[in-house]
Amino acid sequence: MSSTTSTPSPAAAPATRFAVPGRIAVSNRAAATWQRATLTEVRRETPYASTFRFAVPAWAGHLPGQHLMLRLRAEDGYVAQRHYSIASPPDDDGHVELTLDHVDGGEVSGWFHTVAKPGDEVELRGPLSGFFAWPGDRPALLIGAGSGVVPLMSMVRHHRARNLTVPLRLLVSARGPEELIYASEYGPETTTVFTRSAPEGVAVGRVAAAHVARLLADAPDGGWEAYVCGSNGFAEHASRLLVDAGQPVDRIRIERFG
Repeated sequence: MSSTTSTPSPAAAPATRFAVPGRIAVSNRAAATWQRATLTEVRRETPYASTFRFAVPAWAGHLPGQHLMLRLRAEDGYVAQRHYSIASPPDDDGHVELTLDHVDGGEVSGWFHTVAKPGDEVELRGPLSGFFAWPGDRPALLIGAGSGVVPLMSMVRHHRARNLTVPLRLLVSARGPEELIYASEYGPETTTVFTRSAPEGVAVGRVAAAHVARLLADAPDGGWEAYVCGSNGFAEHASRLLVDAGQPVDRIRIERFG
């Protein structure tokens, strides 16, 4: 998922309302150093999204929720760069996974989905940004839509790999079951919401106040740290539902795209 970390527009809330102080420090050296990465595996997630696994021997590690910069170089010297959220947990030593939507007209996502094959090399640098990172040391309430689930899945995978006991809940929204990224990986920590089509007997609709109220119920000591990731519209909608349900505004972290 190509992404940016930001806050809701001034029209919806003051510019810094959802900003969280004390972002996690990021290594300036790692963030500035380009590394060669070799594509080793491609996994189809949905008709429109695939996961690309890279071997990055010198990767210094990352925290769940961080992203990186990817650079492609064409034979004629043309260079294209994109930010992508990291899907893999930090426990996956020497490897990084990215899950990319196939965007119409997207030169980088188009190359990955139509040209890239195991053995191809790209350049990566990172990890970047400590704003959306989850260290695994605090209860986490995760809300994502579409490919916005990518950095959140890094958190879920880390939680499982380390057998963490800190509470974690995930709400993921997709248009329908066929577009639910990582469908086979979700467990009891996950609530799914389908907005256009759903299995028989499952309601169709957008994420609503009732969904958020259930997520916030039985809050652990110290409350939840909320992470919201998705399109601009979804991020505004979900963060507003959280605030209306009583989640402190200074404990909502937002990453948005589009």
